[in-house]
Amino acid sequence: MDGSRRMTSRLSGEVTVSNQTVGSVRAVRADPFRVLEEIKRLAVEQLGNLPGSLYEPTEAALNATLAGTDQAQQYQDHAALWVLRQHHASHVMRYRQHVAQGFDDFRALRIRSRGELPLGLVDETQLEFHLAGQKVGDAIEQRFMRQLQLLDSRLHGMADMLGVPFAANPIGPGRLLAAFIETFVSEQIPALLRAELFRQYELELTRLLGEMYDRVNALLVSSGFDVPGQPGHGNETSGRGDVRGDGNRQGGNGGGADGMGVAAGAVSGSNAGGGSPWTGAEIPNAADLGELRGLLRAWREARVRGELPEGVVDAASRRAPVGRRELRVDEVVSVASLLQREPPDTFARALAGNGRLGEAIRERLNDGSRRLGLNPEQTRFSNDEEDAIDMVALLFDSLFQNHDLEERARRLYARLVLPFVKLALTDGGLFEVHEHPARRLLDVITEACAGNNAETPQERELLDRAALLSQRVVAEYNQDLAVFELAHAELDGLLQQQRRRIELQEERAAKTVLGRERLNQARERADSVVARRLAAPPVSHAVAEFLSTSWRHHLVQTLLRDGAGPGRYVEAVSLGDALVTADRLSADGRGRELADRLLALEPAIVECLASSGLDDSAAQHGMALLVKTLAWPDAPRDLHPAPPSSVIEDSVEEARQWLVEGAVSLAPDPTWMERLAALQPGDGLQLTDRNGDIVATKLAWTSPLTGRMLLVNNRGLRVLVASKDELAALGVVGRLQFGGGRNAFEEAMRHVREQLDNETRPA
Repeated sequence: MDGSRRMTSRLSGEVTVSNQTVGSVRAVRADPFRVLEEIKRLAVEQLGNLPGSLYEPTEAALNATLAGTDQAQQYQDHAALWVLRQHHASHVMRYRQHVAQGFDDFRALRIRSRGELPLGLVDETQLEFHLAGQKVGDAIEQRFMRQLQLLDSRLHGMADMLGVPFAANPIGPGRLLAAFIETFVSEQIPALLRAELFRQYELELTRLLGEMYDRVNALLVSSGFDVPGQPGHGNETSGRGDVRGDGNRQGGNGGGADGMGVAAGAVSGSNAGGGSPWTGAEIPNAADLGELRGLLRAWREARVRGELPEGVVDAASRRAPVGRRELRVDEVVSVASLLQREPPDTFARALAGNGRLGEAIRERLNDGSRRLGLNPEQTRFSNDEEDAIDMVALLFDSLFQNHDLEERARRLYARLVLPFVKLALTDGGLFEVHEHPARRLLDVITEACAGNNAETPQERELLDRAALLSQRVVAEYNQDLAVFELAHAELDGLLQQQRRRIELQEERAAKTVLGRERLNQARERADSVVARRLAAPPVSHAVAEFLSTSWRHHLVQTLLRDGAGPGRYVEAVSLGDALVTADRLSADGRGRELADRLLALEPAIVECLASSGLDDSAAQHGMALLVKTLAWPDAPRDLHPAPPSSVIEDSVEEARQWLVEGAVSLAPDPTWMERLAALQPGDGLQLTDRNGDIVATKLAWTSPLTGRMLLVNNRGLRVLVASKDELAALGVVGRLQFGGGRNAFEEAMRHVREQLDNETRPA
């Protein structure tokens, strides 16, 4: 292609011919009114039928959600949806009018900002509509932040030319949500149906807005409403890269841009000029992100110094080689898109520990660059691109180091490496927005795969679905984050069943531990009571045998059933005391008193024997043997030792694997004790066993009897039951760490930060 191009302004009817290099051409500004009308036509054409397209998916979602609910609720929601369908034509017409009204307001100064409510009293339904709309609007605005920034800048220029102050983007998320709200706010819509309508509207907007914003930005640029000095301006929707001759700009010589197939701004939210992929408006933790990037670059330089021979690395060699052009973001994204669908074996091997993932990513991208005609010997990655590659590599490495991920999961994650590299390059929200769709998808994939050995049909189904969804992301992801959103929703729906099974498993584990603790507590108390009766005064062998067997068991059963309060437990203890007294009466030869006492005790003795599992006949026989023994005053009577403890000890193997030897005798560390006391069910902990293997666990339950903590794995199975003292001892020796369990992405990033801190800290 030669270096000049004839640019025709269809809107103004003017023709501008230029022999300047492509990229430095500035079109003559077209009539802003005509441009605005063209944008309005595009918006109404692409979005006008949205209300009517929502009913079918909304009905399907309602059917799934309402399954198993009461008939009245189902009837109410389906009846309301039926009414909405009857008003379909009027809804479409009303919605189109409100979308078009945004452009009239842009010119006529009748602008109402997003989320602003009309003056006066607002009923509860209207308020709920506006609040729901504001939430959806915020999410969409975050998703298309980069394109909206460019669009707003260009519309500012148009507003200046029209002589009106710029106050609202007529096709911004806020305005489109306001149009949706005004379309439906007068309808009587139940809460569940309303929430589903907003969800479907958000999904449809997400699907449509990326392409529409690109087209509008391209239209504004071609009409002369570009923003001078904006990185990558004029190149959002071009089929080619910017081939400016300024060698100081990123991608300045444009050597390999032709034929790339993906332009800088054709990627949703991309930084066309190669600006920082982690910067943008409304960054929640900008200072933290800036510090993290600084650590990352220091870490990268330290690794370069450590890998090259001494004396080779100096300040000059660490900088980019002279004459090598920095690749633009759109070029790197194009290469990643080319490679995205290819087998991920290289990344899978790197995740297995056979190589560094960051190096594997760079090698693959360099190989892809060669195939697209970009010579890696003449190009290099920018610092921001290096940051994005390293952050994704460290993120995935951290996930594998801190979660029990099996071999099958390795290929699944390996497939996602390049899509996440593209996201890191083009979407700052990946590392900034907690609810980012790609982060949420990675969370549920990790939840589905961690510790999953495919031993049950349910576990195999989870692995199969996660693998299928990773393949879908690879096949479909180009610009639209809805791919991640839909994949997350599908896997999260399947995981709901798994979570319920895990909850039941945790409940069973907690009930088992509580039952054992109650039994041990009852046995300890019963053993103490029996030991005191056998210690003094001396009793006959038959009475001692009865007290240490049948009566002891009866005490345990009574404690478990009725507790230690007044009532049956006191009666059970009184039976033992009465038998000791009867034995003394027998020794003193007071036969009549003994007979009266035994007659009075007979019902209680029979009940005691029956509680040991004897039927009525066997209980009567046991009573007869006891009476026969007591009838002999000269029977030998002695002090008897306490019976062996019947307390059930915890698993010796479990203690040997996890606990610090002699931990109970150590003085507890107050800092660890305080942190452990603050733990809530669901909080994550990482345990290291004696062999150095790390297991991710979470607190499932704290015993109300002993204060011991039940730690389970991500399948709800018991890992360890230990006291706070024992866990504090593990923390002191470095075998217990807080974190994990709730959010895999954030936890992985926390470990990345710790790794960078440790490896860049001066010795």
